[in-house]
Amino acid sequence: MLDLPELTGRHVTLIPLSEEHTDELFQASQDDRIWTYLPSIVRTREDMAEIIKRALLDRRTGVDFPYVIRENATNQLIGSTRYLDYSAENHHIEIGWTWLTPRVWRTAINTECKYLLLRYGFETLGMIRIQLKTDRRNTRSQQAIERIGATKEGILRKHRILHDGYIRDTVYFSIIDEEWPDRKRRLEEMLGIPLFDRD
Repeated sequence: MLDLPELTGRHVTLIPLSEEHTDELFQASQDDRIWTYLPSIVRTREDMAEIIKRALLDRRTGVDFPYVIRENATNQLIGSTRYLDYSAENHHIEIGWTWLTPRVWRTAINTECKYLLLRYGFETLGMIRIQLKTDRRNTRSQQAIERIGATKEGILRKHRILHDGYIRDTVYFSIIDEEWPDRKRRLEEMLGIPLFDRD
C-alpha cells in the first residue's frame, strides 16, 4: 500500500483524507453543481461522512488514496481529489474523484492539484501511465483535461449509473511517462512557476 505524503504547491496543499475533515468538507460542498457529474451527492453531513468512510476503506485496501485540498491563502478546505485504480504491477494510476467548491472554479487551483499529483505519480511513484476520466456531458472538465496535455483515448458507453439514475458515458484520457517532461513544462508555464523554482 502507498504511504502518501502531503503535497504542497503555491496555491494548495493536498493532505491525506481523514475523518477529522468531515465537517469542513461538508461546509465546502454546499452547492449542488459540484455533484452533477459525480456518482454520489452530498446533501447532509451524513452523506459526506459516508463518502469519507468508503474512501478510507478503499485506502486501507490499497485501491484509492484520497486527499483533501487546502487553499494556502485562506487555510480552508475547498474540496477533495484522489489517486484511484493503483496497479503496482502495471505501473499505472488514475487521478479522479476531484471536486472543488465553485468559488475556486476557473482558477489555477485545479491545474495545480493535477500538477502535484502528476509530478508525484511519475517522478516518485514511477508510474508509466496516469489516466483521467470524466462524464461525456462534462465539456468543462474535458477541456480542462485536454488543456493540461492529456490525450483523449475513447469513450466507455453506459459506464456508470449516477446518484440520480442517469447512465453516463465516460471519456478516458491519459498521460504516459515519455510525455511527462513536455506536459510538466506546459503545466509549469500555465502556473507561472519561475524557472529557478522548477525541479
